[in-house]
Amino acid sequence: MKKDRSLSELQMEIMRVLWDSGEATVAEVQTALQEQNRELAPTTVATMLSRLEKRSLITHRTENRQYVYRALVSERDVRRSMVRDLIGQLFQGDVKALVSHLVRESEIDATDLNELKKMIAEKEEKAK
Repeated sequence: MKKDRSLSELQMEIMRVLWDSGEATVAEVQTALQEQNRELAPTTVATMLSRLEKRSLITHRTENRQYVYRALVSERDVRRSMVRDLIGQLFQGDVKALVSHLVRESEIDATDLNELKKMIAEKEEKAK
């Protein structure tokens, strides 16, 4: 069974702080969030970190009587899990429908379009 790695917006912001910094205390996470115009009480940050830890997404060690948190999962793994959930929920598991939606509903410049074509060509080569 795959672990649930779907995150709320705030949880994702907290995880990004940990991914970017490697490790952080509650106060350091709070400061980083304040820099992103997210004003949260230390108790709120501590609660969110505790919830992420219960889900085995982060862990902590104790240093000078403070918890120092670090991520146990990579941003790539979380992104993969959340996109898989999105595809399942919004597109009934149909990846083609997702790509079609993105191509039709997004503004894609020529550079991005060429990169997408290269990715498709590489995938086709690997499939042979």
